[in-house]
Amino acid sequence: MPPPTSRSVEAIARTAVLATTIRRKNIKKGLTFTVMIVGASGLGKSTFVNTLCESPVFPKKDYSNPEKAAIERTVAITPVTVDMEEDGIKLSLTIVDTPGFGDNINNEGNFLDILAYIERQYDDILAEESRIKRNPKFQDNRVHALLYFITPTGHSLREIDIEFMRRLGRRVNVIPVIAKADSMRPQELAAFKKKVMEDIAYYKIPIYNFPYDEEEDDDETIEENNELRALLPFSIVGSEEEVVLNGRRVRCRQYPWGVVEVDNSRHCDFSKLRYMLLSSHLQDLKEITHDFLYEQYRTEKLSREGDVDPDELADEEARTEAQYAKRQMEIAAAEAARGSMDQ
Repeated sequence: MPPPTSRSVEAIARTAVLATTIRRKNIKKGLTFTVMIVGASGLGKSTFVNTLCESPVFPKKDYSNPEKAAIERTVAITPVTVDMEEDGIKLSLTIVDTPGFGDNINNEGNFLDILAYIERQYDDILAEESRIKRNPKFQDNRVHALLYFITPTGHSLREIDIEFMRRLGRRVNVIPVIAKADSMRPQELAAFKKKVMEDIAYYKIPIYNFPYDEEEDDDETIEENNELRALLPFSIVGSEEEVVLNGRRVRCRQYPWGVVEVDNSRHCDFSKLRYMLLSSHLQDLKEITHDFLYEQYRTEKLSREGDVDPDELADEEARTEAQYAKRQMEIAAAEAARGSMDQ
């Protein structure tokens, strides 16, 4: 390979300066980021969002009316944008709420509604890219991360959890979180985290697992990503209540036996999840959304017409159900074996 000429060196330098200038302008203008929140009612999603944004984004819901509870609900996808500042950088954070998910006996429509919303944002980008003259004020509303709230049962993943993450993982960065983690003892929580990740590996569920390249990334990045991988699924506790403890104001949940501090990493993973989402991995989530997830959707969209073959989709669903049944039998057998050993 011939050595670079002075002209090529100057061109490289100009390109680097231009890239730095564009980056500074974007930072000065502010960043945009979109997070979708999905999970069953009563898991504290609204409280989590209010805690994440440090403002009352969503009002508290009233579950006291039994007549309303009996009505079959549909997913009402609700985007709300909040202007924030993180590390001195302006951030326009859009939260896409999905109230009604998982509340019905048949939740097939829930999957389709959420998937259609995500793909519609890709379609908007594809249409804009196809224009001869593009709109300078076009707003990119693609979902960069989806937080999937898992019910803290202490058992394996439910079929709805498996099916949802399996379907949506091809279109969006799915990040599993355990809701209301303070409802479990530390040993129970650790065991539950292990079971969830075993199920994710067993069913080959695509999630955002903090990817890195050992040859290109530095040691600090690799170490940080490995630490975050070890936390999956993130255990979270949300609270808008502030109290004074030992002379300092903290957000926490109070119980007769003590307090659970929301921002204390020894009590839950909320602070690390928040920093990862809104700071350290924000750009990586956006790049994966554009360079991989969107490009994959774009290729599929342009290479074929029509929907997926219904027979093919039915076969895939049947395989997932068979895997789920087999996994439940394995878990039951293992628990029975442990029970006989304890006796």
